[in-house]
Amino acid sequence: MPNPTIFHNPRCSKSRQALTLLRDRGHEPTVIEYLKDPPDAATIRRLIDLLGGRAIDLVRRKEALFKELGLADKADDDDALIAAMVEHPVLIERPVVVVGDRAAIGRPTEKIAELLDSA
Repeated sequence: MPNPTIFHNPRCSKSRQALTLLRDRGHEPTVIEYLKDPPDAATIRRLIDLLGGRAIDLVRRKEALFKELGLADKADDDDALIAAMVEHPVLIERPVVVVGDRAAIGRPTEKIAELLDSA
């Protein structure tokens, strides 16, 4: 199994739970603190592809900034949402775990367990 990568926010309890799950399963993942080291548009596009969804699936829709920027009106505009996530990485849903050519958002944490079990 390839080494997992986690897009992590240490202040987020779900993100901390995901990191603990990975380590409890014997993995020492590559940890990307995406608020300190924001991903570029190409990385975000790759995550969306690995998740098998659309840009809106990777956006924290309950984040106040989502509403402030009027992003609900752009839910079908992947380019606009990706640009917003690049400019404001706080909008990126967390945690995201990547294993090889697959990814999962760890909400709930069981999705990461499923990802690991199927890898």
